[in-house]
Amino acid sequence: MGGGGGGGAMMGIIMMLARSRFGWLGVAVVVVGYFVLQRVDLGGQQQAAAVAQHQPGAPQDEEGAFVGFVFDDVQDTWQRLLPDYERAKLVLFTGSTRTACGIGESATGPFYCPPDKQVYIDLAFYRALRQQLGAPGDFAQAYVIAHEVGHHVQKLLGTSDRVQRAGRGEGDGGLSVRMELQADCYAGVWAHASQQRELLEKGDIEEALTAAAAIGDDTLQSRSGGRVRPESFSHGTSAQRMRWFNAGLAAGAPDACDTFNARSL
Repeated sequence: MGGGGGGGAMMGIIMMLARSRFGWLGVAVVVVGYFVLQRVDLGGQQQAAAVAQHQPGAPQDEEGAFVGFVFDDVQDTWQRLLPDYERAKLVLFTGSTRTACGIGESATGPFYCPPDKQVYIDLAFYRALRQQLGAPGDFAQAYVIAHEVGHHVQKLLGTSDRVQRAGRGEGDGGLSVRMELQADCYAGVWAHASQQRELLEKGDIEEALTAAAAIGDDTLQSRSGGRVRPESFSHGTSAQRMRWFNAGLAAGAPDACDTFNARSL
């Protein structure tokens, strides 16, 4: 869908029109219809989305199509920003799946595996985001996808390898937190590009910020009934996650996302 052919360009225009008229759900419907027609045109031969692999039992409905479209759109943005950008792959799975990082389970939430350069998503996470964490909305889902692609950008730029060699560093202000906050900022960079293309609707940014707040370390620890332990933080507080998403959104450039040299997170 992110290719340079005439058909791909026309598909992109149709998606933008669907987005402006009917929102992200309209885009998902268009994508589903497109792949249905593709299967018919191919005489019933199986064809998977270029950006996604579906593990056995993985959902392939409009929700999966929506994730695939956003994933592709985020990568299109990074290809414009980084000339040597190498596209990641998306894997939708149910329950658990094998990865180059070991067995991936839905309990861990969406994740990026640097060795195989793939983003893994179990759509059940989005139901938990809506129903248990109080962060509904399609742009809340889009923020999570853009965050994981942000980790792929870190892999391509050598950031994740440097952090791994340094021993990651858990805890508030540690390297692990700084890397996660940078991925939040990179998600904001994509949101800025979407805003510039007039793809955002009223309330979309608020949905992303609600999701960022819902998965802050302090909020998750409080929700679980335990005390907040900054020394165990791995992703940053709710306030930090919202702040760095907003930093990327305001600047629209990855240079604004240098969390590693920031005096204050």
